[in-house]
Amino acid sequence: MLMAQISTFLRDVGALFTNLFLQPDWRNVFDVAVMTVLIYYVIKLLIHTRASAVFKGIAVVLVFAWISDILQLNALNWLLQQIISMGLLVLVIMFQPELRRGLEQLGRSKWSRHMFTSARKQRLRDVDNLVQEVVRALNNMSRKRIGALIVFERHTGLADVIDSGTVIDGEISAPLIENIFEPNTPLHDGAVIVRGERIVAAACILQLTDDHSLSRELGTRHRAAIGITESTDAVSVIVSEETGIISMARDGKLTRYLDTKSLSILLTELFLPDDLPPAWLSSHSSLFGARDKKQKEDSDEK
Repeated sequence: MLMAQISTFLRDVGALFTNLFLQPDWRNVFDVAVMTVLIYYVIKLLIHTRASAVFKGIAVVLVFAWISDILQLNALNWLLQQIISMGLLVLVIMFQPELRRGLEQLGRSKWSRHMFTSARKQRLRDVDNLVQEVVRALNNMSRKRIGALIVFERHTGLADVIDSGTVIDGEISAPLIENIFEPNTPLHDGAVIVRGERIVAAACILQLTDDHSLSRELGTRHRAAIGITESTDAVSVIVSEETGIISMARDGKLTRYLDTKSLSILLTELFLPDDLPPAWLSSHSSLFGARDKKQKEDSDEK
């Protein structure tokens, strides 16, 4: 039975490609193009996940079923047929997280956002939740005087920096961030790297800045945060262990004394740079300048 099904499938595929080349038709071309795209994205979704190993196991089962069919091992063939017949339900149950992630990525794609107007609002809500988690963690660590350094990857890849630390690959949450930087824990010393909406690594080593004009009260954590923004387009957020002051570094410049509102605005810009309205961005583009002015005024008063 299995051999007949496989033979029928291969015959249909052969007929499709024969018609494609011998009798070109836009429907056949479109059909093959859609199938190619679907197969590409399925492979892209499954690669580097546990699903790839499971599909290798499925291939082994199919090979054994084929061999048992050829050798007429009826008992073994019947057992493998039962396993294969329930395979679809088993795959759905086993790969529920992967399927959900794939559907989420499909729903967040650009073309689907154009199809569903509510997708933009959902994206804004997701970003708002992420920003709230990061800001809550930073404020808690600032209040407790726990030092922290978080680097947000942008267009320039930070693979070398990630390789220097410990891979995390976890969802962004305030408890996770606070636990990573908890003093006397294995991962507290170093930088956390955020890629997209996930924490990819912790305890990463950064190169220090060579700028000797910085204030002496800025320690290694601040100099490392500035250094990574000098060589890449990444953005760093720092919590001072001595003062609890929250700062942000980008383009080799440090801005200190950030409050909750400022952090929320700047982090939203990081998480959602392409979807924000131009008017919104332009209205808040001078935030760094305003913060720098306040910092200078505070230092002059002292």
